[in-house]
Amino acid sequence: MTDITAGRESALPLTGERTVPGIAEENYWFRRHEAAYLALRPYCRDAVVLEAGCGEGYGAVLLARDARLVAGLDYDPLTAAHVGAAYPAVRAVRGNLAALPLQESTVDVVANLQVIEHLWDQAGFLRECSRVLRPGGRLLVTTPNRITFSPGRDTPLNPFHTRELAPSELDALLTGAGFAVEYLAGLAHGPRLRELDAAFGGSLIDAQVRVAVAGAPWPEDLRAAVESVTAADFVLGTENLESCLDIVAVAERP
Repeated sequence: MTDITAGRESALPLTGERTVPGIAEENYWFRRHEAAYLALRPYCRDAVVLEAGCGEGYGAVLLARDARLVAGLDYDPLTAAHVGAAYPAVRAVRGNLAALPLQESTVDVVANLQVIEHLWDQAGFLRECSRVLRPGGRLLVTTPNRITFSPGRDTPLNPFHTRELAPSELDALLTGAGFAVEYLAGLAHGPRLRELDAAFGGSLIDAQVRVAVAGAPWPEDLRAAVESVTAADFVLGTENLESCLDIVAVAERP
C-alpha cells in the first residue's frame, strides 16, 4: 500500500486536536489512527460512506480506495476546504454533526473515528447517524478508552474532549440509540511498541507527553522511535478491552 504521507506535509496548522500526516513528532498518533482506518476499510467496500468528522482527510481517502463514494464532513471551513483540495477522491462537505446535512436513509456507512469524545450531545449525534443510514447500514466508531486515556478521572485530561467512554459505556450508548453492536474491540500496542514502551521508561506515550508539556526539544532517540512507528505496530482484538488504548465498534442500524 502506498504511504499517503510520503513526500507531503499538511497545509493545516497543528492545533493539538487534529492529527495530521507528514509530521515526524505526530507520527505515533497518526499511525495509531491509521491502524483503525485500515482495520475498518473492509466495511466500506462498494459502499456510499459518510465520514462524520473527517478532519484532515487522510482517513477518508483511505476508505475511498474501497468505497463507491466517500463524503468527508467537517464543521471547520479551513479543514473542509483543505480536504477538497488535497483529496480529490473525497467529496468534501462542510456541516454540523448535530444535524447531518443528508436526507434519511441515504448512506451505507457512517464512519466516526476519534470524534465522538469531542461531542456534547453524543446520543443526539448517534440518532442522526441512524437517520441517515439505510436499514442494515453500519456505523463505525473509534474513540479513546477513558480508562487508559484519563485514568482515575471522570473528566477528560484532554481539554478538547467533552466526554470519554469506557468500552461498556460506548456499547450502552450505541444500544441505547437503537443500534445492534456487531463488533466491539480494542486497539493496543503490538510487540514492537511494547519494546519501545520498555525502552522509554514504561510508556512511549508518556515520554512524548513529557516533552510536549515541558516545551523542550525532542531527544533524538525519542524522535527517531516515534518516527519509526507504523500502523502494523498496533494490534486489534476483543480480549482485555478494559486495558485497550482505543475502542473500535461496528454497529448496525436494524
